Amino acid sequence: MRARGVMFDAGGVLIGPVGGRWNPRYDFEGIVLAHHPGAGSFEDAIAAGQRLLDESPTTPERVEYHRVMLAALGIGEPSARLLDELEAPAAGPVVEVFPDVRRTLDRLQAEGVRMSVVSDSWAGLVRIFESLDLARYFRGFAISEVLGCNKPDPRMYAEGRRLLGLEPRECLFIDDDPALVAAARALGFQGLTLDRSAAAASGTVITTLDQLP
Repeated sequence: MRARGVMFDAGGVLIGPVGGRWNPRYDFEGIVLAHHPGAGSFEDAIAAGQRLLDESPTTPERVEYHRVMLAALGIGEPSARLLDELEAPAAGPVVEVFPDVRRTLDRLQAEGVRMSVVSDSWAGLVRIFESLDLARYFRGFAISEVLGCNKPDPRMYAEGRRLLGLEPRECLFIDDDPALVAAARALGFQGLTLDRSAAAASGTVITTLDQLP
């Protein structure tokens, strides 16, 4: 069946991080060192933050994530000003849109395909999409921090589908994690893995969004 709706993961599919990493923000070290020049190992701090993300059943609040990393740096009682600076928008863009995204979204929109975003992310993702002029393509966002669960929890896929007003079999789910695509297919969705590093498309793997039917 030809899909009437497409549910996109965000990171790695539609947008990528400036500076090559998603978390923490690219200017994290600079902000912390401006307040605490003798801070400890940033490598250990980032690892501690990643453990929190990996072990949490949902996306934790950003302030909790920052506090965990700051504690690993020996900053047990961070000032309100430091926390505010880490929460404030970055001076420059933190993400960039992949080259194949806008033309794909334009094509799907012109064909009347309904679209939503299903992402393990913070609620601020919507503002990022608005700033990139991408939010207008989507009927809504299923975001882990808001729903209180991460993929592959069925509630994430169900919310993405609900936003489209379609049945699972009518929806195509696209993610850069093949395990999450497999979970969607097990729930009755169509699914494709986007692997931009693959040499060629094969089976349920595509290397660019231009290869969407």
